Amino acid sequence: MAVLALEDGTVFHGESFGADGAVTGEVVFNTGMTGYQEILTDPSYCGQIVTMTYPLIGNYGVNHLDRESAGPQVRGFIVREYCEYPSNWQSEGNLKDYLKTNHIMALCGIDTRALTKKIREQGTMMGMIAEEMPTKEEMDSLKAKRLSNPVDMVTTKKPYTIPGGEKRVAVLDFGIKHNILQSLVNRGSTVLVYPARTDAETIWRDRPDAVVLSNGPGDPKDNRKAVETIRVLMDRLPILGICLGHQLLALASGADTERLKYGHRGCNHPVLDLERNRVYITSQNHGYTIVEESLRRDQAEVTHRNLNDGSIEGFRLKNKPVFSVQFHPEACPGPRDTAYLFDRLFSLMKGA
Repeated sequence: MAVLALEDGTVFHGESFGADGAVTGEVVFNTGMTGYQEILTDPSYCGQIVTMTYPLIGNYGVNHLDRESAGPQVRGFIVREYCEYPSNWQSEGNLKDYLKTNHIMALCGIDTRALTKKIREQGTMMGMIAEEMPTKEEMDSLKAKRLSNPVDMVTTKKPYTIPGGEKRVAVLDFGIKHNILQSLVNRGSTVLVYPARTDAETIWRDRPDAVVLSNGPGDPKDNRKAVETIRVLMDRLPILGICLGHQLLALASGADTERLKYGHRGCNHPVLDLERNRVYITSQNHGYTIVEESLRRDQAEVTHRNLNDGSIEGFRLKNKPVFSVQFHPEACPGPRDTAYLFDRLFSLMKGA
């Protein structure tokens, strides 16, 4: 047996099927029906305990192909029902062994619908997965726990290059997913990946043709050095921001960001492309958004809207080849309908 204890005192009882011990983290939920291995290995989930709203998880196992980073990045994993015997032609093992090998605690058998409803009504909160009921002191300490500067935990420690084509794309790594890098390489570019705190002049000296600001975890306002770097680069090069990169680009443009009540996490979020007048189903994973009133309309234009809550999902600068989106155009997991945004970046490179 094991428990999930939330900072408001709520306790859910279930069964442990991952690593042993106890772990704390920000409890969030993901509405995807599939893609649990990509979710587990997405660096944007660093420091979080992820709850899957789809009831049956583990039915197609795990493999080495569906990773978005070297290994799981979550603090903990919660499901309604765990499938111990997967069936899929690509499966190389079951989820339970994968979590144990990577020292990730997991909990099954709880009412994930009730947990999700609580988060939706009260907002994201800290929680603890433990094999025994937490003490009063441990419960009291939950409210004070916060993860600061998680980008420093997931960014690359030193620059590296992925050979590809003639064009050179610089990527500021705030927690990059493998398939974003692959999407750039597949379009014929050599990718230059830099740590999150790299200064603009270091990047400029390598003569890239464009810059991509990657996804990543945490509060965008924790990354002041990156905002300064982006502010310089946006006057020199075409830029595409993705997820956290989108929020950082907004801060560099003079806009503000704020925390969402429970965030957007899943591969089934509808977004309206205002320029194409088309709705796309997108993959998302973030807990912050741009403050609508802070975006200067004389300098920037909203390009995408979330159809669930109306929040800004994309914007572009009017006088510079700079744009960004809140969702993940490479999907993984999820539909790849918005991959055209990578093509747009390459078109801007040719124009520049």
